[in-house]
Amino acid sequence: MTTGGDKPFISVHPDDLKFIFELEKQSFCDLKVANNTEHHVAFKVKTTSPKKYFVRPNTGVIQPWDSFVIKVTLQAQREYPLDMQCKDKFLVQSTIVPPPANVDELPPDTFNKDSDGKVIQEMKLRVVYMPTSTTQGNLEDEVLLKGSEKSPDANSAVQLLEDERDAAVRQTQLLQQELDLLRRRRYRKTDSGFSLMFAFVVGLVGIMIGFLLNLSLSSPSTE
Repeated sequence: MTTGGDKPFISVHPDDLKFIFELEKQSFCDLKVANNTEHHVAFKVKTTSPKKYFVRPNTGVIQPWDSFVIKVTLQAQREYPLDMQCKDKFLVQSTIVPPPANVDELPPDTFNKDSDGKVIQEMKLRVVYMPTSTTQGNLEDEVLLKGSEKSPDANSAVQLLEDERDAAVRQTQLLQQELDLLRRRRYRKTDSGFSLMFAFVVGLVGIMIGFLLNLSLSSPSTE
């Protein structure tokens, strides 16, 4: 959003400053500022949190139809913002200056709005934090930790459910062991019955063969 004139002196890309947020690590975002006029345009970058961000250069002069890249650095942070929401804002001011213009030669009142006949345009940019997968996981851990700290009853309920689950698992294992034992006993009984029956049949066949042999030997010869 640009204020201070109908046609913007400059255009800024991207519209928002997006930083990949990681604890204890710096993050960077480049702003491309383009001069949309045939004049020399001076710019100045301000922020609502100057201690958190390092802007280089924060002031400069862009030649007609030229562009410039501003590097913005988010300093390493020690804690996560609430819900990863950032309320920081940036303001980019721009005004036409007479040639030849050099940033070191700009008057101190270059960006003062009360100067006679001077048009100061302003463009507001918001800051967006982009979480990484690690950041997201850490945030979820923090949420779970805070939830557990605030809900002791929930912890007790979870522990009770885990105990019941473990008891059910142990009961299932015991039932499985008993079932396996019954199967083995049944197999042994079946195997024993089969052995006795086989021995009985073999003995009976042996008796019958012996009887037939005795009968054949005791029969008188026909010769």
